[in-house]
Amino acid sequence: MSKALLARYASRIQKPDLSLSPTARLTPAQIRTDVLSGLTVALALVPEAVAFAFVAGVHPLVGLYAAFLVGLITALIGGRPGMISGATGALAVVMVALVADHGVEYLFATVVLMGILQIFAGVMHWGKFIRLVPHPVMLGFVNGLAIVIFMAQLTQFKVPGTAVPGVSAGEWLSGLQLWTMLALVALTMAIIWLLPRVTKVIPAPLAGIAVTAAIVIAFGLDVPRVGDMASIKGQFPPFHLPMVPLNLETLQIILPYAVILAAIGLIESLLTLNLVGEMTGQRGGASQECIAQGCANVVTGFFGGMGGCAMIGQSMINVKSGGRTRIAGIVAALFLLSFILFASPLIELIPLAALVGVMFMVVIGTFAWNSLRILAKVPLIDAFVIVLVTVVTVFEDLAVAVVVGVIVSALAYAWNNARRIHAKSYTTPEGAKVYQIQGPLFFGSTDGFAELFDIADDPKAVIVDFADSRVVDQSALQAIEAVAGKYEAAGKRLQLRHLSRDCHRLLTKAGHLMIDSDDDPDYALAADYHVRTGILGSH
Repeated sequence: MSKALLARYASRIQKPDLSLSPTARLTPAQIRTDVLSGLTVALALVPEAVAFAFVAGVHPLVGLYAAFLVGLITALIGGRPGMISGATGALAVVMVALVADHGVEYLFATVVLMGILQIFAGVMHWGKFIRLVPHPVMLGFVNGLAIVIFMAQLTQFKVPGTAVPGVSAGEWLSGLQLWTMLALVALTMAIIWLLPRVTKVIPAPLAGIAVTAAIVIAFGLDVPRVGDMASIKGQFPPFHLPMVPLNLETLQIILPYAVILAAIGLIESLLTLNLVGEMTGQRGGASQECIAQGCANVVTGFFGGMGGCAMIGQSMINVKSGGRTRIAGIVAALFLLSFILFASPLIELIPLAALVGVMFMVVIGTFAWNSLRILAKVPLIDAFVIVLVTVVTVFEDLAVAVVVGVIVSALAYAWNNARRIHAKSYTTPEGAKVYQIQGPLFFGSTDGFAELFDIADDPKAVIVDFADSRVVDQSALQAIEAVAGKYEAAGKRLQLRHLSRDCHRLLTKAGHLMIDSDDDPDYALAADYHVRTGILGSH
């Protein structure tokens, strides 16, 4: 693969916006940008939270409360300023079975337990394992999620509730109403695309929503509005202990759901954290984000919310609107609360077409279009992983897609390394045959390692040199022991060189091996140092 192609392949999913530094200062201009960006995010959160509440089979306010509480707490203490969290569809599709079988109170208890598990994961620093997600999996993740966001917006082209007299809810819009909505979506997208070329004083998505809403309200256009989905008017989230029996049977019911929800929530949050970090030039914060998500869900479960995690769509809206500090997320949550308490009549007038237009632009900006160009140029297995993760994300869910992608990538890596094991051999003046092993020795390469030796025709003295190899796992040790046993059975003497001291101890216990007394002491000392510090595995 050429250097130019490799650079393109490993390039960021989105080029970072260098107009603001990763640690944006709280200047008046930045505060204004964050406040306006937060308002835009809050407007986009309303229909999403309501829709996900319907998916989970709970009251719309349960989704809105989750969006407010999870969004506020993660904005305050999360691992990445600029990320937006709230109720998500990935969690809602898991919750629906729990709510249907056991009721909403069991959902609240599950959300609390889910949060506790996420806090534990953060304390144990398990968030660092997100580094194991390969770049092709990330590409498939963003592509699949972009498609999911797009498909979710198509439901807005159905009749919500009883918005149109004589038309059943859930039917597709048609005729003049459909064409009017399509025109308004196109208008919103055009404003978002064109406005940044004129001015960046106002976030383009907010301007698109405002202009489209003004036209619909002024001319009384007959298109679906936020209020047609459900009323968002409510009170401040009340404290509420989940009304479930505190016994082992309850734990048996909620624990499997809590584990699944915690895993999905953390995977989606940490992948979103990485994506936002790529766009803003930020790093770290995985463990902090796990703890923040856990705290948010514990609190949400005690205040009648359905729980949540990071929302890639709203996070993209915030970042692309210029939101860089924690103010944006905090303001978004507070605006959402104000909508619930005071401004529901006004917010319910906003046409869904404006919000669909915003989300369509998010889809265009989220999809990794460069992945389509490199599919025919990158290694076949990487292209396969990109497509596989995309498809599984669309047809299954995010967590399964990422796990599948990581497993396939790991198997491909193991297979490629298994084929790298080989040896150079020569005979010393004393008549001993030396095998210089090259390549890693691990479970996948043990068969190839055993085939390197010609036990029947080798001389009485054989030396195996591991200076250019790495003994990785127990399977490798067992393979060395097996070869040693064969040489012993043939009445021949086997010596090993350049093994770390822990390998010496393990192999000596087997009773077959005679370690070369001239083994390089500096090499062994360096290996022990690396093992103790965790820099490298054993040799």
